[in-house]
Amino acid sequence: MTAFAAIDFETADQGRDSACSVAVVLVENGRITERLQRLIRPPRSRFLFTHIHGLRWEDCCEAPDFAGVWPDLAPLLARATLLVAHNAPFDKGVLHACCTAHRLPTPRHRFACTVQIARAAWGVYPTKLPDVCRHLRIALKHHDALSDASACAEIALAALRDGHKL
Repeated sequence: MTAFAAIDFETADQGRDSACSVAVVLVENGRITERLQRLIRPPRSRFLFTHIHGLRWEDCCEAPDFAGVWPDLAPLLARATLLVAHNAPFDKGVLHACCTAHRLPTPRHRFACTVQIARAAWGVYPTKLPDVCRHLRIALKHHDALSDASACAEIALAALRDGHKL
């Protein structure tokens, strides 16, 4: 595998289209080559998850909407053959919902889940991101999109080094 990208979204509310932050960490030839983080103005001003990630409407209201950050995201995603995320169904759902809401092409990448990777590779339970990072001694500022995406990239790299497939 030559390139994969770790992706993480934070959302404002229960709607999958409510991304308020995204980060992508590109891994090429076994090393991190690029990191990108963007705030996103979600479609609604209701922020139900501030207590989780610390972001408020005031932090994101002047940011571009998802279509506005897409020109930064799309080239990184295009360089990857695989996307990885912790609890991948969530991030895949957010990516697809945001693309659909903004009439953007939905990436067709296969997703690998670092929850499943950590269970298969090292038998880590519980498998929340802080648990896996603690097991692998990876620094983490949980629910910061860039820190979470970087941690996912490091988990995937560790699994590959240990002979596991993504």
